[in-house]
Amino acid sequence: MIPSHSHATSDYWVVVPAAGAGKRMGANTPKQYLPIDGKPLIAHTLENILSWPGLKGVVVAISADDEVFATLECAQDDKIQTVIGGAERADSVLAALEYLSQHQSPTTSVLVHDAARPLVSTDDIHKLLSAAPMALLAQPASDTVKLAGAESCVRQTLPREQIWLAQTPQKAPLGTLLQALQRGLDENPKAITDEASALELAGHAPELVAACRSNFKITHPSDLVLAEALLRHRSGGASSGNNL
Repeated sequence: MIPSHSHATSDYWVVVPAAGAGKRMGANTPKQYLPIDGKPLIAHTLENILSWPGLKGVVVAISADDEVFATLECAQDDKIQTVIGGAERADSVLAALEYLSQHQSPTTSVLVHDAARPLVSTDDIHKLLSAAPMALLAQPASDTVKLAGAESCVRQTLPREQIWLAQTPQKAPLGTLLQALQRGLDENPKAITDEASALELAGHAPELVAACRSNFKITHPSDLVLAEALLRHRSGGASSGNNL
């Protein structure tokens, strides 16, 4: 049984790694700046984050040669700060955590969120904030899950009841996450695919919080089309309380 938590996280910080190029999109423009419904992708994500309850601030990790971020309207918000990120996502998250550690208590809660997930719902954020101190949004598998063997042939069918697809935000205390990520990158960097994996290597077991399907990560060109349709649907359904 998943434990219940009576007090929601508040006064937390959000870290957004945004120094990557998004090579799988096949575009010349970094993925976070591709346009969706008249705005760069990251602008939609940050505007969403700025609406979250209890938010204290946001640290965005950008590349050293980024000349676009500072021109965004949302970048002028007093709650948003930037640091220089690294070659990999984990390096960017680490840079942001190291910056925060100079200004915030180790017990400060931090949520790490992908710049390419603009559609996380407010309901899911409330659930995550009310979850355990270490937790992440995730999608329980609904399809039958196959383990591939040689030449992409089925090797085994896995019990989907035990399969969850990790999403973001992923939440943890600043000091705990910083130490886990530093250690993981030093000892086994290939195993660090998200913040939860670093926490797992350090012996922790983050809580899985079921999230809406709309919280997908924009990775391929077709995802842009779907994201734009959902953003427009949300805008049109705002007055009716629709929160897809």
